[in-house]
Amino acid sequence: MSDSRKKIAIPESLSGAMFQTQPETLELGLKSGRLSIGIPKEITIQENRVALIPASVLILVSRGHQVIIETTAGEKSRFSDHDYSEAGAEIAYSKLEVYKADVILKVAPPTESEIEWMHPNQILISPLHLSIINDQYILKLLEKRVIAVAMEYLMDESGSFPIVRIMSELAGLCAVTTAAELLTISHGNGILLGGISGVPPAKVVILGAGIVAEYATRTALGLGAEVRIFDESISKLKRLQTLVGRQLFTSVLNPIYLQNELLDADVVIGAIHSKSGRTQVVVTEDMVAQMKQGAVIVDISIDQGGCFETSQVTNHERPTFTKFGVIHYCVPNIASKVARTASIAISNIITPFLLKAASTGSIEQLLFTDRGLRHGVYIYKGRLTNEYLGKRFDLKVTNLELLMTSST
Repeated sequence: MSDSRKKIAIPESLSGAMFQTQPETLELGLKSGRLSIGIPKEITIQENRVALIPASVLILVSRGHQVIIETTAGEKSRFSDHDYSEAGAEIAYSKLEVYKADVILKVAPPTESEIEWMHPNQILISPLHLSIINDQYILKLLEKRVIAVAMEYLMDESGSFPIVRIMSELAGLCAVTTAAELLTISHGNGILLGGISGVPPAKVVILGAGIVAEYATRTALGLGAEVRIFDESISKLKRLQTLVGRQLFTSVLNPIYLQNELLDADVVIGAIHSKSGRTQVVVTEDMVAQMKQGAVIVDISIDQGGCFETSQVTNHERPTFTKFGVIHYCVPNIASKVARTASIAISNIITPFLLKAASTGSIEQLLFTDRGLRHGVYIYKGRLTNEYLGKRFDLKVTNLELLMTSST
């Protein structure tokens, strides 16, 4: 009797080499991504800085990345096209060539005309000057479906803001030297900031006790000025005294104490930083009106809206205006006065960040693992992710982590 059962043929794919003992293999990491980085020439508010210097370009190009820089973009920082070309950058003679890159680096917010050059999924890394943007600006970026990252909100591993810190150091130094010039007879009352033998020094009031205040204090004291410091945080005031290494006049931001000090102040420096959103106004219009004629206000907080009620954005061509007889200096990019130093400082921070992104695979991939980078994102592919901007312009806000999860 023959067996009626049929023998089932087993495919080779289920019986071949894949089921034999295999040699041990090591898990390989993601292949490093190649970044295409575009650096357009800055055209707004007399911006003199550039995001990457030739030395940083050399490092990036040597790692296989592409850097496209618009002609003369580094000229005001005293870096020539030849310097960039020798470092391996591609010199572009039109903005169209630059904006083809996947990553756009800027040291000033893009203008509405520059936003038109952008394309979906492009990554924009630039400052977000809250005092000069409006709802149309945000809507245009949303329409372009880019990933927009605010430089000043990028955090490092310690939770601090590296771009803000380095620019704050520069701003603190420049604030005092600028105020010293504005006190002279060509602008103000003809007062020497530090005074001389037998003549009392100028009185400087500093609002805030962060990095700007630290460097402004060091500079003002070094020039011989009398300094008063106000902040709402006792711990920050203690920290500042420790860092400066001497006893200082410090006070909480009590309106009564503050107004008393403002009455005879020669210089008032606004150095208050907000971690997200607009800086609070701590000096009202009435307080400014009671200050003495020829006094100087330097509002470093103007890039986040300003901490003086009378502040209005100015620029390097027309840096000051006078209200109630008080000279106001409200240039948002004060560090641009020392453009070469500032450019080197920015480049030193941005370059390691770009190299880290490349080793991860891409900047977008880095978002999943880098909390500091995520903190800087305010627009993600057509969705607003910053709560302050949503409240300010009455726009819908979506949680960034939800968006990233849904896009995987």
